[in-house]
Amino acid sequence: MGKYLVDKFMRAVEMSDTEVSRYVADPRAYVEAWCAAPGGPDGPTDDRGLTGPEREAFAGRDFERLYALGAHPYLLWHFTEAVYSHEFTPESGWRALVERYRAAVAPHGHVDYLP
Repeated sequence: MGKYLVDKFMRAVEMSDTEVSRYVADPRAYVEAWCAAPGGPDGPTDDRGLTGPEREAFAGRDFERLYALGAHPYLLWHFTEAVYSHEFTPESGWRALVERYRAAVAPHGHVDYLP
């Protein structure tokens, strides 16, 4: 069920500018707080949690690793876009992020993202 929680985590962050800001400010602390929170629509499920590699990937903002772990590609892209969009500059914006994302995930091919 790790993939389900990976997708749930990304959705919980990506759907709120406040959550994106909190996550970007301190990804590791955000991940640990989210995992420790009680279960709910935007929180972890009571009897399940993120695996160690999933936690580390989120703490490191490592979208390549998340892709390789089976994060849903659609959710992962929107999560990545939300997390990195505040870092856009005139020289390195959305197009550069798209190209960096593609280059990072392409070597992994089509991953199994079904929970």
